[in-house]
Amino acid sequence: MKEYNYQKGIFLILLLLTFIFLLEVLKVTASFSMPVCIAVMISFVFYPLIKKLNEKFKIPWAVSVIAIMLIMFITLFLLGNILVTSFKNIGNTFPKYEERFLKLYKTTAHIFNFKIDEDHSVFINLWNSLNLRSYVQTAAISVSNYIISTARLILLLILLTLFLLLEMSTFHEKILTAFSTKSHGVKAVEITDRIIKEVTHYISIKFLISLFTGILVFFCSYIADIDFPIVWGFIAFILNFIPTFGSILSWALTTAFTVMQYFPEWGKIIFIAASVLLINFVLGNIIEPKWEGSDLGISPFFILISLSIWSYVWGFVGMILAVPLLVIIKIACENFEPLRPVAALLGEIKTAKKKKDSSEPEEKV
Repeated sequence: MKEYNYQKGIFLILLLLTFIFLLEVLKVTASFSMPVCIAVMISFVFYPLIKKLNEKFKIPWAVSVIAIMLIMFITLFLLGNILVTSFKNIGNTFPKYEERFLKLYKTTAHIFNFKIDEDHSVFINLWNSLNLRSYVQTAAISVSNYIISTARLILLLILLTLFLLLEMSTFHEKILTAFSTKSHGVKAVEITDRIIKEVTHYISIKFLISLFTGILVFFCSYIADIDFPIVWGFIAFILNFIPTFGSILSWALTTAFTVMQYFPEWGKIIFIAASVLLINFVLGNIIEPKWEGSDLGISPFFILISLSIWSYVWGFVGMILAVPLLVIIKIACENFEPLRPVAALLGEIKTAKKKKDSSEPEEKV
């Protein structure tokens, strides 16, 4: 009878407990760990471009990094100004929507038996019906804290990305020096290069798909004469980074605002609902999979699990980073022999079989 290898089982249990502990640490230290993770992802995306500028066009590494970071800062600054102006306009023009919103509320109130006072505004009715005082107080504190934390996060993010990109000019040499044997150092460099390649591949395609989604939603909103089309295009762009749920939320928000603006006229409401749904379906379910191919090879089930885990750890930002982090974990597991069964579980069956059949014997790390 073959004796069971208890050491491997104990190792996997300890590794799982360590992973859970690490998630809790990342959650507690989110104000620092989250910007570091974002900076690493951004550096992965910009690294191939900076390397090409340095090797092909002989542009000094530091000059390329500073130029790209300046472009990034200017883009964020201009985009921030546009969005701030748009949201201010939403606040200034909201009174004209109150009458339409009150009609919607009356319809909903009759369906769900909410109390309604015809002599009061929609906010007073909502306040009395749903006891919104505690929610409003919490939201006001959250918004104030969010504005301050966002400004601090962007500044920290730019500084971290800048210095990390400057350091990456010699990161191959540092990795080789960090290992006692040359073979292990070379293997570590190969793993790092593969992580950068696949993460860059995913983020680049996701960025382009999200950008096209945002532009098309903007044009549809503009054609339908929906107020603040830039805002709805931006929301579609940002939320599209979250697999599945982001597109649904973007569609729901845009459609809900259209209902508020044009109710009870259903022509433009149906147009926006159908067009945004079609845009998300075609770009997200037809074009994006063709562009990505089977390079990622991640199981959709574990993508959903990753979304749940990282949303718990880092909230909305964690949902955006969930897939790139899962790619990194999968690549690390593939190159560490005791964890290759985990990599097989994370991947799709076709991809796993293909890699198993075509792989050559690798050195154990």
